[in-house]
Amino acid sequence: MQSKIHSLIYPNQNGNQLFIMREDLLPFSLGGNKVRIGQEFFDDMTEQGCDCMLVYGNSRSNLCRVLANLCWTKGVPCFMISSREENEERIETNNSRLMRWLGAEVIPCEKDQIAETVEETMLRLRKQGYRPYYIYGSKFGTGNEGVPVGAYVKAYQEICEYEAERRIHFDYIFFPSGTGATQSGLVGGHLLRKDCRKIIGVMISSREKERAERIIWEGIESYFQKNRLPLKSEDRAQIHLLDQYKAGGYGKYNQEILNQIREEFCRNGIPMDPTYTGKAFWGMKNYLKEKEIRDSNILFIHTGGTPLFYDNLGNEG
Repeated sequence: MQSKIHSLIYPNQNGNQLFIMREDLLPFSLGGNKVRIGQEFFDDMTEQGCDCMLVYGNSRSNLCRVLANLCWTKGVPCFMISSREENEERIETNNSRLMRWLGAEVIPCEKDQIAETVEETMLRLRKQGYRPYYIYGSKFGTGNEGVPVGAYVKAYQEICEYEAERRIHFDYIFFPSGTGATQSGLVGGHLLRKDCRKIIGVMISSREKERAERIIWEGIESYFQKNRLPLKSEDRAQIHLLDQYKAGGYGKYNQEILNQIREEFCRNGIPMDPTYTGKAFWGMKNYLKEKEIRDSNILFIHTGGTPLFYDNLGNEG
């Protein structure tokens, strides 16, 4: 499973060359990083002998859309526990519409009721004769940290293969960092290769930086332990997160982000969204400018979210 990497057209970038990895073009369910991650969860569910899947996310969730699509293709029942951000109205998105189209049962709940709702739903499904699989493990969201990490350990290997073929080296890799699975995988791949570069996640939610770093490290630890690989405590220093470009938290954005999305589509024909990729790309551009980074090869990973691009077309940008 490979996505296309190519250079972007950008003038006056202080000698930097920008490249983009088009995960949004992966050939399933409108693409995105969650295609890789979703497959890892689905394979784990199969290995554990479960016969229905319980997912969790917001109405904007790309992962829930991909998993619902995987379940439909395999004839596996899918149930989605859907929360909303604090003080946020429940909204419809193209992802949530696709969830219904794919036959997933959506179970609304509040942020402070997630564990309780997971427990109740798992009990209900067992009473109905199912062997349910909750993607995050226990009702508190622990136990499966290492499962999705392998997806981006493999993707990191693809990046290294591209570099070897093109005789190029990326000094920086940027991407949206939400749940942390993509970053855990990229940093894990980086630690296994022992190469030299900076991998930087741009936070897109209101999660505290310290907690986000802990979750990323737990994912790395879990993957390395599962595969009996050596890991040093000082390796944690390879986790780099930017929390200054959140624009208020998950699903929130400002006019600068909308302008960036419009510019990127007009200049390079690439669709981005304000929840994930557009926000992260805007954050990366600001970081490069603020840190006066020059003469570097920079890779941005477009993690997808194509349905959310269309959600946003009605906004001024």
